[in-house]
Amino acid sequence: MTVGPCCVLEAGVSVGDRTRILAGCYLGHDSVVGNDCLLYPHVNVRERTRIGDRAIIHCGAVLGSDGYGFVPEQQDGKLTIRKIPQTGIVEIGNDVEIGANVTIDRARFGKTRIGNSVKIDNLVHIAHNVTVGDCTGIIAQVGISGSSTIGSRVILYGQAGVAGHLEIGDGAVVGAQAGVTKDVPPGTYVSGYPAMPHDKAAKAHAGLMRLPQLKERVAEIEKTLSALSSSSRAGRKPVGRVKKKRKDSK
Repeated sequence: MTVGPCCVLEAGVSVGDRTRILAGCYLGHDSVVGNDCLLYPHVNVRERTRIGDRAIIHCGAVLGSDGYGFVPEQQDGKLTIRKIPQTGIVEIGNDVEIGANVTIDRARFGKTRIGNSVKIDNLVHIAHNVTVGDCTGIIAQVGISGSSTIGSRVILYGQAGVAGHLEIGDGAVVGAQAGVTKDVPPGTYVSGYPAMPHDKAAKAHAGLMRLPQLKERVAEIEKTLSALSSSSRAGRKPVGRVKKKRKDSK
């Protein structure tokens, strides 16, 4: 084990063989780091977090911070926001790589779990009680809301967003900037907002891109119809009032 300058290892920390912890890292109490890991400078591992073997964690990552847990309530006739204690943990599998400035929140209860061989790019946020299956790839700026389940061998491309309490099946692909608002079946490729099967999303997007031309065509048609209507009115003979013949009175 190698520990660089200005690192803090709290009471009860366990670090495996041949693991390197570089300058300025923090390991909270009772956290566990496995064998052959590499923690780059300024990684923060909060209390009771568990990291498996051969993990690579890049600068600025925060594992085990509190999830977004708040509830509005009335106190003395005034609305206040009360914090819900986040008492769970984060568990990271073996052979995981976590990019710079990634945040993975601890569970409210139980665990937030990242499976084996998961690869996470920079600037990803994974909320409390999320489960990520083995061999999944999560690209930069993805956000996964609380209590969602991401299957194995899933790809989430850049800036995709996943709403809470959803399930993305094994082998699914979520396109860049997609907004996932409902479950995604296994093996499905979705994109767009709201996320839908990619072929359908591509057709919808193509139609949207043709709206300016369609608007011009509609304007031309309206102009032509207006001209025809004016011409028709101009060619009509004026119709006068027809006076009824008065019958001679006898």
